[in-house]
Amino acid sequence: MPSYEKKKKKKKKKNSVPERWLDYVPIGQRIPGTRFITFKVPLKPSLNCQVPASESFGLWDLLDCLESQNQELGLIIDLTFTTKYYRLTDVPQSWSYIKILTKGHQVPSDAAILSFKRAVRQFLKENQDNDKLIGVHCTHGLNRTGYLVCRYLIDVDGMDPLKAVELFNSCRGHCIERQNYLKDLQRGTKRSNSSIEEPEEEAAKGLAVERPPQTASAGGERQPSGDDPSEESQPADEKQQPGNSRRRRSRHRCRADQRPPKGGPLPTTPLLPTPPLLPTPPLLPTPPLLPKPPLLPTPPPLSYVWRPPHHPPDPSLPSVQLESAAGNSQRRRTNFN
Repeated sequence: MPSYEKKKKKKKKKNSVPERWLDYVPIGQRIPGTRFITFKVPLKPSLNCQVPASESFGLWDLLDCLESQNQELGLIIDLTFTTKYYRLTDVPQSWSYIKILTKGHQVPSDAAILSFKRAVRQFLKENQDNDKLIGVHCTHGLNRTGYLVCRYLIDVDGMDPLKAVELFNSCRGHCIERQNYLKDLQRGTKRSNSSIEEPEEEAAKGLAVERPPQTASAGGERQPSGDDPSEESQPADEKQQPGNSRRRRSRHRCRADQRPPKGGPLPTTPLLPTPPLLPTPPLLPTPPLLPKPPLLPTPPPLSYVWRPPHHPPDPSLPSVQLESAAGNSQRRRTNFN
């Protein structure tokens, strides 16, 4: 596949709803005897508008669901390996938020397990006088979420592995799917709890003050979302390269601004302004009339009329004495002498 097609496909995936996200119920029930409640990843408004309104699930929808159960959330532990679904600015300010980057499809690392245990223990210490819940989610709120919640119940609370998995599945409404997770929970060794009382990094407070405005979502039919990219290839701290990609994004935004809305009329090209009329050039002055040339004098009438020698003289004309050629020749010779 050409590189430009891969980039186009990757960009489309990045701005789409997670694969199979609609196949799971948004939120489960509180796990009895614990503070845990699990759910799939809430989506920011720009992603929620791609699904039917009845299927949308955001952070404020989560707040409404908990209030309907007479529950109050105090902490969100986000296990996704990306930041594209929502950010701290989308989290209500009444909640605390911790991000633990956890790769999917593989058993979470010991470092991720330790961070999870520390975050839970720190929250329980600070909230002994209330009953606020700890919300845990990954993409579907099932595999990574189920593993770490069960790992805590097994390692810290001393619960039987089979009972912990069964309890999680019944409260979430779905069963843990990945066999490598189940095998590690049921047959793997317990992780150490020696340093779980040490403080983890402090949880951040949500920055959203009020509910965002409602956005139009797909009407009645599920929008094709395409294949969701694996989160392993999209770490949260991945930085985009500067340079040409930034310029391409700018050009793309300009082109997107010029596109008409779906179902709307095409934009009309603005008419160019009429150029100003050029000034009329001044008329050239009329040249003066040339004076008429003087009339030439009338030549005098001829005093003789030439006739061929063989013609008889005309008695109506005056007679002219013509000298003979011989006489003329004799006269010229006399003058030269």
